[in-house]
Amino acid sequence: MNLWEAQSEIKKLLSHVKPSDVRGLLTWIRCSDEFDDFLSNNQTKVLKNISEDLRGSLPPDAMFSSEVTAYNKMQQCSRPTIHVDSFLYDEDQVDFLCEDGTMSRSYCLTCGSHRTAPLDFISHSFSISELCFLFENVLPDLSGQLVVDVGSRLGTVLYGGHVFSSASQLIGLEINEEFVKLQNNILQKYKMTDRIQVLHTDVLLQNVLLQKADVLILNNVFEFFMEPSEQVRAWRFVMENFRKKGSLLVCVPGLQESLNSLQVKNI
Repeated sequence: MNLWEAQSEIKKLLSHVKPSDVRGLLTWIRCSDEFDDFLSNNQTKVLKNISEDLRGSLPPDAMFSSEVTAYNKMQQCSRPTIHVDSFLYDEDQVDFLCEDGTMSRSYCLTCGSHRTAPLDFISHSFSISELCFLFENVLPDLSGQLVVDVGSRLGTVLYGGHVFSSASQLIGLEINEEFVKLQNNILQKYKMTDRIQVLHTDVLLQNVLLQKADVLILNNVFEFFMEPSEQVRAWRFVMENFRKKGSLLVCVPGLQESLNSLQVKNI
């Protein structure tokens, strides 16, 4: 049932209500908190549907072959590391993929041996539960606010902000054209273009936008996609331009951890 059909059904229902009870029913619909759980469940369902659509458009590791730097960075990790996108795969889905052989949680220390060690998993996306917690518990009311997500990738922060917050505008910055197309396809299908926009651009070209932003989200955005010198330049750019009074920075890993890894004293 679509929106128009649902509205028609509600009008039909109201036509059968005793005239003296119509006002009371409408007041109950407007003011009752009994619909909160239904609304929350519906929001989560929308994100799960988006997740399912994205899984059908991406390889199991949710990475494009054009992400050369990210692949190289993963190979340089001290232990074997694979990308498992938290928005696409929850723990149950990872278990299922491991059972059918699509994915593994461990690697062999000696080829042909029973000696194994766990693989490290990384994700460049928030999970659905993390998005819900971020927008409903961590951030304040975002009515009238501009949220900017740097390195929007699959668009998960944008979709989460659309269903879990009242932010007036959510803008994603993504340098990879393949991910931009992927996000725009989802925005069109789920009719989210009213508040969401994805820009195919480098954050270093968006000083004016950063100066206007009320919330800036950086989720694992530089470390695996830039060389250290480029990361330093990016952080300096962010700190020079994201200075609006009262603005909020959401940074994963934490800001101090991100800067310490670069071994730079002053940024």
